Amino acid sequence: MFPDLFRDDVFTLETERLFLRWPKAQDARDVIALAGDRAVAEMTSNIPHPYPQELATKTILDWRSANAAGRFFGAAIVTRRNPARLIGMISLRGGTEPGDAILGYWLGQAHWGKGYATQAARALIDAAFLFSEARSISASVRVTNSASRKVLERCGFQYEGGAMCERAAWGDSVSADTYRLTRPLWASLKGWRMPVPAERADLAQAG
Repeated sequence: MFPDLFRDDVFTLETERLFLRWPKAQDARDVIALAGDRAVAEMTSNIPHPYPQELATKTILDWRSANAAGRFFGAAIVTRRNPARLIGMISLRGGTEPGDAILGYWLGQAHWGKGYATQAARALIDAAFLFSEARSISASVRVTNSASRKVLERCGFQYEGGAMCERAAWGDSVSADTYRLTRPLWASLKGWRMPVPAERADLAQAG
């Protein structure tokens, strides 16, 4: 799904306040501490609670292997001020249809409400549409997770419908809403947000 650019472990996406980089072995302690928080885990389908310590190392190794194979891209979310400390994780994996991708992410509770999830999601979404052949990106959120829903809406995702979603790590099902962002919609949104080129701004002022 992803080109060679993504398959090198030095590949990093940058935002105003964040880096999205490949997860590293030393990130395991932060994964255990943050994903082990029930408030974080219960909003996901694949993070169990209690969180086994060995799962962090396995997740990091699995993500690195999948990144190298190009069938997935998973990144550690870190701040530019402290790139050694993981504050969350974000990923894109292939969907059921060719060209479709599924977005997933989580942040440690101490980092909620700061706009980090939106910045991280936008960076990965832009990279996927710019550098891969993705046609659409979907994401599902629990109906009780209003913060995550706002992240998707800020990124331009459109509501598709609700259904029961199985949570493999929890052995249950919960009500969830599905959202989707298509390439044409993403392109139109990026056009609306495009800054006026400097030369055009100069002409406007001169007129």
